[in-house]
Amino acid sequence: MRASGEWSQMDRRELLAVAGAAGAGLLAGAAATPGATSAAAPAGADRRHTPSPEHPLRVHVVMFDGAEEQDFVGPYEVFSLAGGLSGGAVQARYVHVDGPRTVTAAFGTRVVVEHGWSPRSADVIVVPGGGFRRPDGPGIWPEINQGVLPRALADARRPGLIISSLCTGAIILAAAGLTSGRPCTTHNGAKAELTARGGVVKNARVVDDGDLVTAAGITSGLELALHLVRRRVGADLAVRAEEVLEYQARGTVWTP
Repeated sequence: MRASGEWSQMDRRELLAVAGAAGAGLLAGAAATPGATSAAAPAGADRRHTPSPEHPLRVHVVMFDGAEEQDFVGPYEVFSLAGGLSGGAVQARYVHVDGPRTVTAAFGTRVVVEHGWSPRSADVIVVPGGGFRRPDGPGIWPEINQGVLPRALADARRPGLIISSLCTGAIILAAAGLTSGRPCTTHNGAKAELTARGGVVKNARVVDDGDLVTAAGITSGLELALHLVRRRVGADLAVRAEEVLEYQARGTVWTP
C-alpha cells in the first residue's frame, strides 16, 4: 500500500515476521506435538479448508472514497501480520470495485489501490464504513446510491466465500440484501438504520453467521480480523498476532 507521505509498514511487518520466525511452524507445529491437532486442521480452525502458504486465505479489503481509516487499516494490519507470522498462509490486498485507483479516506489519507474487483479470487471480503453522518459527502451513501458496490457484493455470493463488514459497512451489505433477516451488527449510531433495513441486530462486537460476519464500531475491525484468523487458520496464529500487536480481542463473538 502507498499513501500520502509515501508511508509504508513493510519494514515493520518484516521485523514482526522475524519475531514470529516459526512462520509456517505455527501451522505445522501441532503435528510435531504428541496428542496435538494435525497441521491440516489447527485447533480452533474452520475444518472445511485450512489455509497454508501454498493455498493462502485470500482477503480483499474493499476501498472507496470516504472510508474510515481505522476501518480498513485495522483489519488489513491484522491479516497482513498473520500472513507474515504464518509464512504466507494469509494474504491481504485492497481492492476497488471500479478497478485500480487512488482513494481519499475520511480524514484525507490517500491510498493507492492496486487491485480491481475480483471476488472469485477471494475467500474473505471486508467492507469498511465511513461517512454515515455525511449524507452529501464521500462515504457509504454515494456507494449505496450509485449501486455498483452493493450489486457487486450481491453477485459475489458463492459457497465458501465469507462477506464481512465493520462499522457502517454493514449498511452497504444491507443495501446489497445480505443482512435481511440475519443476525448482524454495526456501529451503535447506525443500529437503527440496519434494523430498518431488515437486519436482526445483535449488541455484540462481532456477529458470526457463517458466510456473513459483521463487526460493530470502528476499532472492532481488529476483533473481526482476529476472529476470522482464528476461525479460518487457527487459534495459535490469532494468539501470536495478539501478542505482536500487544492487543487482546475483547467482547463475545455472537454465533447462532
